[in-house]
Amino acid sequence: MAAIPNLHEFQEGPTLAELMTALPVATLVIRPDNSIADANVRAETMLNMARSAIINSDITRTVRIAEAGTRFDIWHTNKPIAAYDIKVHAGRTAEMEVDLMISPIIDHEGWRILSIHAQGQARKIGHRGSTGGARSAMGAAAILAHEIKNPLSGIRGAAQLLESGNDGHDSALTQLICNEVDRIAALIDRMQDFTTASNLECRPANIYPLLDRAAGIAAAGFARNIRIIKRYDPSLPFAVINDDALVQVMINLLKNATEALDHIDKPCVRVETAFRHGMSFVREKGKGSAVLPIEILVIDNGPGVPEHILDHLFNPFITGKRDGQGLGLALVDKLVRDMGGFVQYSRDSEAGESTFRILLPMGMG
Repeated sequence: MAAIPNLHEFQEGPTLAELMTALPVATLVIRPDNSIADANVRAETMLNMARSAIINSDITRTVRIAEAGTRFDIWHTNKPIAAYDIKVHAGRTAEMEVDLMISPIIDHEGWRILSIHAQGQARKIGHRGSTGGARSAMGAAAILAHEIKNPLSGIRGAAQLLESGNDGHDSALTQLICNEVDRIAALIDRMQDFTTASNLECRPANIYPLLDRAAGIAAAGFARNIRIIKRYDPSLPFAVINDDALVQVMINLLKNATEALDHIDKPCVRVETAFRHGMSFVREKGKGSAVLPIEILVIDNGPGVPEHILDHLFNPFITGKRDGQGLGLALVDKLVRDMGGFVQYSRDSEAGESTFRILLPMGMG
């Protein structure tokens, strides 16, 4: 039987074995033959099994995918895999919904680290089921758009008539009415973006002119006083995208980033790109796996997303801003998913930075 790779131990401080024991996430070490070589305390608790029973057991039997005829064999691949909101039978526990993260161990072919997250991390990413996020608002948006928008032009027209027939005495009040009508009409226009479930027409394209276009729009308007730094990978291949959708996604993310920097002494936004080799994700509801190697990052040095809205960050009408409408990130979520990718939020408290990460499929071009 293969031995556990001789992992490097720190000369000072805890050993890697001690660190694994202390990990707050259920973690398993898997051999090339899919037998389990090691398990931490959290794994014992989640699986409801003693470590002695876990060791040498078959991972395919210890962590059983609940869906019959699973669409992607996550146990027989040498690529990094992330499977979000997947139903499993873990050890002796009842069926549960978890996130599975599998990472190959470099220089040890076939060896992998599996982490099991019982609390779904997919709440922080846009890659969710059709019943969550932006799609849950489609029906409501269509109804509201029909019922509310039609009378708005009449209200605005009436306000203008009042102003012209009253010698301008109530011009401030009538202008307020017109401004509020225009604001509501714009809100309804944005809500209508959620009323279509059809896929975007996507094609392989160079993302850099589109990123530059979005950054230029930001710099000329809402980000005119904020430094936008671009760090592009010059060898990045084409991505499968819809041009207009990607520009809208980037504008929304840049606007979100700049609005978080109101009280920052040295506000800064970075747009970075990279190619992530072997980055694969398991799609929901039998849609197979997705290879999404094209990475776009929008990073800001603001205070980050308030903790109380993290669970619903990409849902419509969720916002941490006093005058926010809560539609910008929901639209980002929908457009990125319609292009076959996903968007994820993370916070690096040590660096004091927030990151929105987009992963997209690669196209030939």
